[in-house]
Amino acid sequence: MGEFKVHRVRFFDYMPSAIRAMAFSSRSERLALARADGALEIFNFADNYFQEKVVPGQDSRAAETLCWVGQRLFGAGLNGDITEYDLDNLRLRYTVAAYGGPIWTVSSNSQGTLLAAGCEDGTVKMFEIMEERIQFQRNLDRQKGRIISLSWHPSGTLIAAGMMDMIRIFDAETGHATHRLLVERGIGASKSKEVVVWCVAFLSDHTIISGDSAGKVQIWDGFTGTVVKTHLVTKWDVLSLSVSQDESSLVAGTSEGTVIQFQFISTTVDQQDKEWVRTRTFKNHSHDVRALAHIDTAIVSGGMDTQLVVRPLLDKVEKNTQESALRKIAFPHRSLVCCAKKAGQLLFQFTEHLELWKLGESDGHGDLPLKKKPEKLLHLKKKGDNHICCSALSPCGGWMAYSTVSSVRLYRLQYINNDISITKMSKLPKGLVSAHRLCFSSDSSKLFASSSHSVIVISLNQLECKYLYTLKPKSGEYRVLTTHQLHCTVPVHSSCPTAIAIHPVTSNLVMAHADQQIFEYSLLHKEYTEWSRKLQKQGLHSLWLQRDTPVTHITFSTRNPAHIIVHDEFMFCIIDQNLPLPESKTLLYNQMTLRSIPDQERIKHSHAFKICKNYQNLLYVTLLEDHSVVVVERPLLDIMSQLPAPVRQKMFAT
Repeated sequence: MGEFKVHRVRFFDYMPSAIRAMAFSSRSERLALARADGALEIFNFADNYFQEKVVPGQDSRAAETLCWVGQRLFGAGLNGDITEYDLDNLRLRYTVAAYGGPIWTVSSNSQGTLLAAGCEDGTVKMFEIMEERIQFQRNLDRQKGRIISLSWHPSGTLIAAGMMDMIRIFDAETGHATHRLLVERGIGASKSKEVVVWCVAFLSDHTIISGDSAGKVQIWDGFTGTVVKTHLVTKWDVLSLSVSQDESSLVAGTSEGTVIQFQFISTTVDQQDKEWVRTRTFKNHSHDVRALAHIDTAIVSGGMDTQLVVRPLLDKVEKNTQESALRKIAFPHRSLVCCAKKAGQLLFQFTEHLELWKLGESDGHGDLPLKKKPEKLLHLKKKGDNHICCSALSPCGGWMAYSTVSSVRLYRLQYINNDISITKMSKLPKGLVSAHRLCFSSDSSKLFASSSHSVIVISLNQLECKYLYTLKPKSGEYRVLTTHQLHCTVPVHSSCPTAIAIHPVTSNLVMAHADQQIFEYSLLHKEYTEWSRKLQKQGLHSLWLQRDTPVTHITFSTRNPAHIIVHDEFMFCIIDQNLPLPESKTLLYNQMTLRSIPDQERIKHSHAFKICKNYQNLLYVTLLEDHSVVVVERPLLDIMSQLPAPVRQKMFAT
């Protein structure tokens, strides 16, 4: 692999936000996830669990609940509004005030025609789901306490509502309450302390399942309103419930960080009478499990510890396969770091501000004392309520830009001695309203701003920025354009691209995809390169394909054009196109082995994929112009240390 001077960066204090809610669409195999900072994330479970979309958040607008209705996604929160998300343009489509105070839960009927919202004022508000919007229809009978949780019966005629100390069953047609199910406060509980029914599920056989703040999962008979069985699963709260699609299994999440599975099975030999039996307990979280999704082959959970956990059900998947591996998604599947390679600067993107840093300096190679410490040059706060969705830093370090869903801001940076001055470019092109991605040209003379349907190109100089032209590629195609002309169309792969880059020397386009495949396309010859065809014919190594985090950045070595540098969360890899590809029986992670054998033997055992796993929780890896490596890490232990204390810490022998 060779020797490099490494800038090991750990001063990017990125802190992911807690998971508040999630909803899974079995039709599209996509999971929607809401975080405490208001951001919404969409994961494509059919494409290796890739985070394909992020809708940035807003100040004081966080979703407490999410609900899919076909391909449409609705959310609501304590601000009292119901929101429909525009998943094409990555923004809020519209909001509708419910006029019932904070909204704790929303749920739609199985027919997809009505949306029910549980409000602080004790009302369940019904909205008709129309083609373009939702429209208020009526209120169900008002109750004395807030409505915390809702669940429709699959027939669409009844609704179960979890409240303080009770569960109400409503007739959806008349709007009247038909049953009142009183929830016990638990043994030894104070009479003055109310029990909160945090979650409820209404099954097709009229069984109602509830989870409450007394630590109970209760099974109710929906016809008679009586308790069938009570499971005391924790001393703390049961915060979330999710039932499998065939209603044979359910999971409950607690504030201890545990997920408990129940299965509807027979406890007798004759297999006649079935009941809900506690079968498994999973401990994959350190804090509250606020959200759950029970899909066919796995249990998906998230909460205060910010990690999305996909726990496979081993009785539903083939053992010792990629599908049977536990996944923990801790970081975004996109880069939050930009580098000015010529200036040796890093731009860190947070939700509400940007930080610009100057890298430190040292003499020699390896882990050496710094001659000059890293320096924070700039702290720039966003303007307005919308959070930052993308940012960019020019290679020369003289330009910086960021975008929210409502505006794009461009700044000119100038350095005089040890001081930095920042000037906002006030006159931007009228068509530049917002962008999903921002990128500067290699000579820092142009800014490219991409949205859902176009790419706007802007010319930059010392005094002003000028609109040049707009590129409009067709949806679903990868297009390469030169000046105003379409140059070529790149063949579309079935899996979503996670990182792309154009080689500055060879002009080859390198693409990494969510299924871990890598392609190289010659823009000069308008075809896949010989190396790419050879790679696809032989196939990538099985260990490479089994990686569970996507490649998020690609860069190149100008000194050695045959080197491609890629990285994911757990490793970075230098792909040497001059060396043979690793065969199926070859040891993929062989760097330690190569060090222990003589130089003459190394050639026989060397292959193209030189993988380094010395760094963990990687957010960014790139090469500077002086050929030194920049490695940005964010250790999970640093994130965990900033979380609030859990309600219970497991001690030895307890």
